[in-house]
Amino acid sequence: MMLQHDVIIVGGGLAGCRAAVEISRTNPSLNVAVVAKSHPIRSHSVAAQGGMAASLKNVDPEDSWEAHAFDTVKGSDYLADQDAVAILTQEAPDVVIDLEHLGVLFSRLTDGRIAQRAFGGHSHNRTCYAADKTGHAILHELVNNLRRYGVQIYEEWYVMRLILEDGQAKGLVMFHIVDGKIEVVRAKAVMFATGGYGRVYNTTSNDYASTGDGLAMTAIAGLPLEDMEFVQFHPTGLYPVGVLISEAVRGEGAYLINAEGDRFMANYAPSRMELAPRDITSRAIAYEIRAGRGINPDGSAGGQFVYLDLRHLGKEKIMSRVPFCWEEAHRLVGVDAVTQPMPVRPTIHYCMGGIPVNTNGQVRSSADNLVDGFFAAGETSCVSVHGANRLGSNSLLECVVYGKRTGASIARYVHNRKLPSVDEQRYIAEAKQQIQSLLEQPGKYRINQIRQEFQDTMTQYCGVFRTEELMREGLQKLAELQQQYPQIYLDDKGNCWNTELVEALELQSLMLVGQTILASALNRQESRGAHFREDFQQRDDGNLLKHTMAYYSPTGIDIQYMPVVINMFEAKERKY
Repeated sequence: MMLQHDVIIVGGGLAGCRAAVEISRTNPSLNVAVVAKSHPIRSHSVAAQGGMAASLKNVDPEDSWEAHAFDTVKGSDYLADQDAVAILTQEAPDVVIDLEHLGVLFSRLTDGRIAQRAFGGHSHNRTCYAADKTGHAILHELVNNLRRYGVQIYEEWYVMRLILEDGQAKGLVMFHIVDGKIEVVRAKAVMFATGGYGRVYNTTSNDYASTGDGLAMTAIAGLPLEDMEFVQFHPTGLYPVGVLISEAVRGEGAYLINAEGDRFMANYAPSRMELAPRDITSRAIAYEIRAGRGINPDGSAGGQFVYLDLRHLGKEKIMSRVPFCWEEAHRLVGVDAVTQPMPVRPTIHYCMGGIPVNTNGQVRSSADNLVDGFFAAGETSCVSVHGANRLGSNSLLECVVYGKRTGASIARYVHNRKLPSVDEQRYIAEAKQQIQSLLEQPGKYRINQIRQEFQDTMTQYCGVFRTEELMREGLQKLAELQQQYPQIYLDDKGNCWNTELVEALELQSLMLVGQTILASALNRQESRGAHFREDFQQRDDGNLLKHTMAYYSPTGIDIQYMPVVINMFEAKERKY
């Protein structure tokens, strides 16, 4: 018997879980399942530290959704779709209160209201938080609610393929990591909430599971990926491990210091200092390092990092507001942030682009058309509330607002629909063939060797600073590495918990996503947000105030464009 559900959601993080809860709340009779390649509690959302933005006005009565929307659009370097931003910022206060009612333990003001802290690029203190473990606090309550609503969880199943026929999503092909069993699942609606792709690069704040599988499966099915050139570097990755030191630390008042002891942000964003948007702060750090004002482990100039200095905050504030950041620095690099500054440098953090969707979470097949029965939300999607650069604490918000909204739209969509027919045997045979050939190919390369070289290539040729020459060379190198893929060999030929097989499939996703990022970046001959070109340093609104739509095929990547929705704020120069 083929597996079947009314709705199948791929990804057990915030967006996927919030959608599942919403579908079950809207129509308890629907049969909803969530598939995750780890356990949902281990989704990368759990690592989100800083918080989620909402104009609750608990700390700053002057705040408004309009102010939040303006900050978001300006932060996006005017590439965000303003209709989507309006929904995000209008619904923010309600979703925070709804989470609170579900049991999320937000940090409080002394009078018991939810506390709100400062965050980069936001003009008011509007970031709600649970110390510096906000994603953890939210995800735990959502996963508990999946149990309450009887959502079926397929944990540790790896989804290999989206079944898309005649413009309709019909289901998935997946295999059980524990025993290698392959299953086809059919459903009236399929939702992707598979997160980002940080592992495309060699230093990232993302977990090992962030390999862009959902993006790759979407592209292989012939659908476009939107704005993939916009890759966010988080300014403060702990050096040399790349793990995140949350923006909450700067929100609480920490300083960035170069080798000369200067708070150098004064030269780059004097009005916001350390709380400038992430693209500006990351470039500032990269410039300081490039100019020889980075710091070495012995404290001398000319090194590869700068200092994040919390010492003036005092032990009590550090331990109550950002305890996890203190613990990470202490555990991973032996720094006691109460008495020593932390070594930091930019690290790959977030994907602004993704699977193009409308504001109901329906996936687009082009600028004008939608795919039947296919939805996406969260980091893997691009409804474009972040445009060319995301503001901190808007991503948890996006996961919850658009997870909820997409869930509601799925519940409406599947009402009175029939299950599609799927040729189960054909898909199982093709999946078995793919796995068999990977296990049997004689090959001469280990996965890690090719993956490492690929990640180094992406970091070197498509990093903080980009040029045409660099990126062309990068694409050439990627093509060579892709030719080596059929020559990898697997030591593990078994079907029990074969993590090597999972890594081989993930490497395929990474390569496809990397190629799409580079091709999209090469085509955008301007600097906007996180995409900074030294050969085109100005923003070009006349020609490029539009979204990239990249279509993958084995012969290469075809680039088209889609207009930006501008209905509130006219694009103007971005200064802080």
